[in-house]
Amino acid sequence: MKKAVVIGAGLGGLSAAITLAAEGFQVDVMEKNRHAGGKLMPVSLLDYHFDFGPNTITMPQVFDRVFSKAGMRMSDVLNMKKLDVHTRNVFSDGTVFDFTSDSAAMKEQLKKIDPFAAQHYDEFLKEITRLYKLSETHFFPKMFESFADYLSPSLGTALLKVRPLESMHHFFGRYFKNPELIKAFDRYATYIGSSPYISPATFSMIAYLELVQGVFYAEGGNVKIAEGFKAAAEKLGVRFHFGSKVKRLQVQNKKVSSVLLEDGRSFQADEVIMNADLLQAYPELVDEQHRPGFKVSKRDSYQPSISAFVILAGLKKRHRELLHHNVFFSKDYKEEFIDLFSEHRYSSDPTIYISNSSYTDKSVSPAGDNLFILVNAPALTREGELAVDAEAYKERIYDILEAKGLEIRNALACERVITPLEIADTFGAYRGALYGISANRKMDAFLRPSNFSKDIRNLSFVGGSTHPGGGSPMVTLSGMNVGEAVASRYRN
Repeated sequence: MKKAVVIGAGLGGLSAAITLAAEGFQVDVMEKNRHAGGKLMPVSLLDYHFDFGPNTITMPQVFDRVFSKAGMRMSDVLNMKKLDVHTRNVFSDGTVFDFTSDSAAMKEQLKKIDPFAAQHYDEFLKEITRLYKLSETHFFPKMFESFADYLSPSLGTALLKVRPLESMHHFFGRYFKNPELIKAFDRYATYIGSSPYISPATFSMIAYLELVQGVFYAEGGNVKIAEGFKAAAEKLGVRFHFGSKVKRLQVQNKKVSSVLLEDGRSFQADEVIMNADLLQAYPELVDEQHRPGFKVSKRDSYQPSISAFVILAGLKKRHRELLHHNVFFSKDYKEEFIDLFSEHRYSSDPTIYISNSSYTDKSVSPAGDNLFILVNAPALTREGELAVDAEAYKERIYDILEAKGLEIRNALACERVITPLEIADTFGAYRGALYGISANRKMDAFLRPSNFSKDIRNLSFVGGSTHPGGGSPMVTLSGMNVGEAVASRYRN
């Protein structure tokens, strides 16, 4: 029986483990933390449950594919609920616009604040559907290793059709004229840790996922997805080693000969799949002499995505004006991205995202709102420093929310602040970046680090820093893609 070691039990690592185990591999998963799911981490404070990590779930069919590899149906493991009206956008002038996959309801709202958009909304849906279908066919299933992979006639034609040279902001401006409303669509760039004023319009297809397919929530918390994956893996015989941090990959003759843990244990494997952050873990675990194609200088040439400043706040009351997902926009959205990527500083007037999953599921927070409050943050400095006073910035965020009518301080039952420093330490994230590499540069948007090491024959990569990109469905796809490719080597 062929053996595989998976480093990291994030969604990418879990889907790779399940795929390989279904193909007959004996799989061992090494995870330095005590939970499965990576950034999809459960946090409990008193009786308040929070999901850290992906709060907005799309593409449930991807997760169902993983369960099917274990002979299971997702519906037998968890209840994935579609949110009818999923995101409340509150603009700086107090205007409220709710996102929903009900196009008629969207157009009724648009008639009031953007008549031009109301007239062109169907055209907009048609175009983002086209972008998505092209991506689904030509990009999601593939693993690109070099420019040569883009040179096939069909792929080259597809690439030219997905608006690679237009920015997301410019693209949305074709269909919407209200500048406040455009902010709500521009925010989709943050789903890939990037700026809408720079990243390619290709990624505007993210809007298709929310506004056509819809937004979902796993009852009991989105962490149930990771728990379900773990159960599916164990059904196939996958062995999990939690609290087990990998110290080094021993390389001989351009192959990983063994995986050495910090506790002294060693595992031999025919294949090694790294779900730990490629930018951080690859240089840490493999001596540079064994990876001439990925020296530290190459790693440092990438622009990290944004990170996050997070407050978990359990309240003793419920705010009726909050939906499951809520966004409170700043006055100058463009300035925020200048702060994040050019000035590398925290915005004094940030846009604030709030997930309040107890709006949908009271069981996760019986006594009041469970607010996951997130503000986009710059990546850590190269020296690993946090460029803000965490306590003062938390109070600044509370000030902004309370000025908008949300009572926080007097209703607090519990709270916890999570900064990019903790994100870097807990998840091994390079400079605390949430999504690996930003898509602000055309090269990085389309030619991310390969899923396969160019220097080590049996080492593969899955997760947000490689293809097809960041976000829970994409990293899950990366795991399946790599698992299937590795298994095919042995079938052939």
